[in-house]
Amino acid sequence: MDTPLTRSQLVNWRTAVFTIFFVTGLGFASWASRLPAVKRDLGIDDQQIGILLFLSGAAAIVGLSIANFLVVRWGARRGMLATIVTFSLGVVVVGLGVQFLGSYAVTAVGLALMGIGMSATDVMMNVEAAAVEQAFERTLMPLFHAFFSLGTVAGAGLGVLMATWDIGVAWHLWVVGVLVLLAGLVALRAVPVREVVLDDPATTTSRRDRLVEQLAVWRDPRTYAIGAIMLGMAFAEGSANDWLAIAMVDGHGETEAVGAIALTVFSVSMTVFRVLGGPIVDRIGRVWTLRILAIAAGVGLVLFIVAPNLPVAFVGIALWGAGASLGFPLGMSAAADDPAKAAASVSAAATIGYLAFLCGPPVLGWISHQIGILPTLWIIVGLIALSGLASGAAKPIAGSKVGAGHAHG
Repeated sequence: MDTPLTRSQLVNWRTAVFTIFFVTGLGFASWASRLPAVKRDLGIDDQQIGILLFLSGAAAIVGLSIANFLVVRWGARRGMLATIVTFSLGVVVVGLGVQFLGSYAVTAVGLALMGIGMSATDVMMNVEAAAVEQAFERTLMPLFHAFFSLGTVAGAGLGVLMATWDIGVAWHLWVVGVLVLLAGLVALRAVPVREVVLDDPATTTSRRDRLVEQLAVWRDPRTYAIGAIMLGMAFAEGSANDWLAIAMVDGHGETEAVGAIALTVFSVSMTVFRVLGGPIVDRIGRVWTLRILAIAAGVGLVLFIVAPNLPVAFVGIALWGAGASLGFPLGMSAAADDPAKAAASVSAAATIGYLAFLCGPPVLGWISHQIGILPTLWIIVGLIALSGLASGAAKPIAGSKVGAGHAHG
């Protein structure tokens, strides 16, 4: 049984998880913002970029698959130690492969390490975040994901500077890789050992029983219903992170710097609405929040696809980012409604979401090679609509302390 934490310990725990979300976003967006330069330096086309992303997504599936076992074996806290190191190493190897070796194969190896490390870290940091949210007894998950978005803003903004100043991909990613590693390791020192996230090695439950409990949630229909909500929004977010800069360059004929700015606008919009997300949900509830934002995301993406000029495209990008902002975090929050199986449910929901987030963009790359990047984005419009229709599955279960809203209270 976990002992109660002091207010100071709770705040330190929350801050540590904020930091892990931030540096993960920083590392990912730093890579995504340099995709046009990667494409140029390696002399490859969209289909080959899509293959790289597919390999990264396949590696991420491995990371998702082992995340549950790492949580069962070591707990979320110690598991993240290994996965943050793996992710940082991958960032460094990608820079080496692109700039100094000019090697497609080495770049692919780096992306595989990034995929494994990021996806497994994402599962475990969401498990930690859900535990923090329940401890505070209010909607905090969007704010945690806001810190991921802040990291993507920082990473994309740094990408703008690096592209504008013509700084090589390797020097950029090497600095980022070291920052991610150091910040992650310092943050983990402030994360407490908690049985609720399976950290406590003295627990009387055997590892086998803990694994059975983790896997049992896959038989719960609510897991898949929440996954349907997250699917469309994960595609909406993932496609922007991986293809927005290229869509701006190849689809709308803009420069690489403008492509990086577009990704920055998307990330800023997501960040703002994730900061506002908790109070909005506590006011009108998860379900209505998700429905309204699904409409915003769909409208925004349509505007971007058909934009006759740059200002309209940027309005569309802002709406796209705002609308996609809360699908993933509120899915995590809904999965954590039952404290008795929060770690297992959050892990399962994160797995569904990240499968879409990481594997969707490579599929889009293959399709875009056939029909062009802008026409391909219509697929995402349809998935966003599906997510909006499934939003009712996020309704809090009886006894949940977060997510119901108080519009009439």
